[in-house]
Amino acid sequence: MRIIEVSSPAHQQEFLEMAVRLYQREPNWIRPLDKDIEGLFHSETNKLFKLGAKAKRWLLQDEKGSTIGRIAAFVNPKMKEKQPTGGIGFFECVEQREAAILLFDTAKIWLQDQGMEAMDGPINFGERDKWWGLLVEGFSPPNYNMPWNFAYYKDFFEAYGFQVYFKQFTYMRPVQGVGFDQKMIERANKVIDDPDFEFRHMKGRELSEKAPEYFMTVYNKAWARHMGKSLTLKETQLMFGKMKPIMDGRLIYFGFHKGEPVSFFINIPEINQIFKYVNGKLDWIGKLKFLFNKIFNPPNKMLGLVFGVVPEFQGKGVESAMIMAYNEKFAKHDSFPYKTIEMNWIGDFNPKMMRVCEQLNAEIYKTHHTYRYLFDREKPFERHPIFE
Repeated sequence: MRIIEVSSPAHQQEFLEMAVRLYQREPNWIRPLDKDIEGLFHSETNKLFKLGAKAKRWLLQDEKGSTIGRIAAFVNPKMKEKQPTGGIGFFECVEQREAAILLFDTAKIWLQDQGMEAMDGPINFGERDKWWGLLVEGFSPPNYNMPWNFAYYKDFFEAYGFQVYFKQFTYMRPVQGVGFDQKMIERANKVIDDPDFEFRHMKGRELSEKAPEYFMTVYNKAWARHMGKSLTLKETQLMFGKMKPIMDGRLIYFGFHKGEPVSFFINIPEINQIFKYVNGKLDWIGKLKFLFNKIFNPPNKMLGLVFGVVPEFQGKGVESAMIMAYNEKFAKHDSFPYKTIEMNWIGDFNPKMMRVCEQLNAEIYKTHHTYRYLFDREKPFERHPIFE
C-alpha cells in the first residue's frame, strides 16, 4: 500500500471520486456536493486558513494503483481544549483494517508534528453543524451535510484506540398524529395565556431584515458561552442569505417577551431529498435538476437546525409554548407539506435539549459518535463535560 499526499487537481478529484466508487452499490448513501467538501480545503473558501489553520489530505493506493482509502487531518485554531487537539475527517476506506490503520497513523504523525496531543474524529474542518461524527446507528439516507458511512468504520476507530468523546443524536417525530407530553402542554398554556408573550413565524421584510438580528440576540445569550464565540450581525445576515434559496418562512419561528426576542427555532426543508438527484454537481445541469425536483419532488421532511431560549427564560415553559403555538398555527393542519421533522445534532452532553426532544415524543433515530484519541496512551481519558 502507498500513501499519496493530495497535491494536485487530479488528486483533489480522486479524493471526491473514490467515495463515489466505494458507495456505488449503497442505496442509502447520497453523494455530497463536490463544492461543499472541496471548498473546505482552500483558503479562498474557508476563512479558517486566515486564522492560521492547517490541513493535509492523503489518498491510499493498493499494489495495483487503485485508491482504497482517504483521510484528512487539520489543526483548527478555534478548537479550545485542555490539550492541543487536532482533527481528522473525510475518512473513507475499504473493509481492510490494515488500510485503516495506515490512514490513521499518517494523520496522527502529521498532527504530532504540528504540536498536537490528541485528535478528534471524524470531524469537520469547520463548524460542528457539518460532517461531524461517525454514524453508528440508523443507517437511513443522510440529511444535508451530515455524514454517512459503512457500519464497519466503528470497528476501525475503536480497534485503533479511539474512545467516544460524545454522542450526537438525531431525534425524529411525525409532524402529525403524535401528541405531546401532558406536563409540556400545561407549562405551554401558562405562557401562551400571558399577554406579554408572542410567538410568530417570519415573513416578508421581517424575514429578510429583522430575523438575522433576532437570531443573533437570542443565540449570543443562549449559545455563545457553550460554543466559544458570539455571532455578529454580519455573520447572521450572511447565514440567512445562504439559506434564502431553500428557506421557508413558515419554518423560522421566534418567541418574544414584551417585544424582545427570547427564543427561536430554525428549521429548513431537508434538501438532500433534492440534492440526491444532482450527483454532487451544481453546474447548470445540476441547477436545472435541483429546480425541477424542488417543484415536482419537494421535500416532505423538515430539518431542525438550531433551537434556543435565553437563559432567564429557560425552564419556564417558553420552549414548550413556542412549540405548541407553532403546532396550532401550522403543523396540525393537513395542508402542511412536511410530514416528519428530524432534529440533528443533540449532544449527549446537553441533557436539557434531550429532555425537550423527549417531551415532544420524538425518538432517537440516528446516533453518531465523535471519538478522541490521546497520543499519550497513559494519560487518563475524559469525556466531553455536561452542559449545566
